Amino acid sequence: MRVILALLCSIMIVAPASAKEFVFASIDGGELALEDWRGRPVLVANTASQCGFTPQYDGLQALYDTYRDRGLVVLAVPSDDFNQELASEAAVKEFCELNFDLDLPMTEITHVRGEAAHAFYRWLSAEHGFAPRWNFNKVLIGPEGELVATYGSTTRPMSRTLRRQVEALLAE
Repeated sequence: MRVILALLCSIMIVAPASAKEFVFASIDGGELALEDWRGRPVLVANTASQCGFTPQYDGLQALYDTYRDRGLVVLAVPSDDFNQELASEAAVKEFCELNFDLDLPMTEITHVRGEAAHAFYRWLSAEHGFAPRWNFNKVLIGPEGELVATYGSTTRPMSRTLRRQVEALLAE
């Protein structure tokens, strides 16, 4: 019993309190540490290149262009968890640059669901009950790493709802 309690206590101590504690592998090499964006809101979107929602890349870039000078970061997380992503990071990067002229930060192809999910998505599921149900789900993280809101695939990046949340965070 003591061993189980000790294990549970150590798990509770290790559980991140903030999204800013997570690091992703960058599609450009190196790492994207959410801590580097402390003090800034971050919109994280799981993406895919061969999905009916793929045109939302335009909206993600427009959102980033509109608010980046005020501090917003938009992070694209390509994932093949729904079997709609290209086969390699190079293919994803080329596709996004050629078709959408993306210059927002992007991770390597990353699992967002299940046991293989990236630690950020496991944290969202365990601590907040959120797991992407499809591509282009969005997660808005506040300046100090708090979860502000989650949005499904049908919420467009430039929607009034999402922009209001972003503007409120930028006004703080």
